[in-house]
Amino acid sequence: MSRFETQMQAALDQARAAGARGEVPVGAVLTDASGAVVAADGNRTRELSDPTAHAEVLVIRTACAAAGSERLPGHTLWVTLEPCAMCAAAIAAARIRRVVYGAADPKSGGVTHGAKVFHHPQAHHAPEVVSGISAPDSAALLIEFFSNRRHPV
Repeated sequence: MSRFETQMQAALDQARAAGARGEVPVGAVLTDASGAVVAADGNRTRELSDPTAHAEVLVIRTACAAAGSERLPGHTLWVTLEPCAMCAAAIAAARIRRVVYGAADPKSGGVTHGAKVFHHPQAHHAPEVVSGISAPDSAALLIEFFSNRRHPV
């Protein structure tokens, strides 16, 4: 297992739990500079009736509250799907050091696709980005979830 896969299994577990709750199966884990997990969650937009309750935003909120700061320098965000533009902006605002994601999101991604938030001069911070980690597992969760929505058993 590569060093970039160490927390992706935990993010996948969070994604599976989100899917079991009827949420889009995206999971995130946030680790501090020592590698310790400081927050983990999955999407909760439906549960919380909150369009901003993406996994990434939830773990950033939890970690910031625990740290007593709006900034998380030295932290790494592990997420199963390429963050959208909203989440990428939150990542930049929180000054997260590194983002590790699984599946690419050509339709709604905001890091490598679409808005490419970190490439804009208005971005306050551009983290290191590592993509494609456990991408097949991440993509399979999403494909199965949406397939079941289109073709219920």
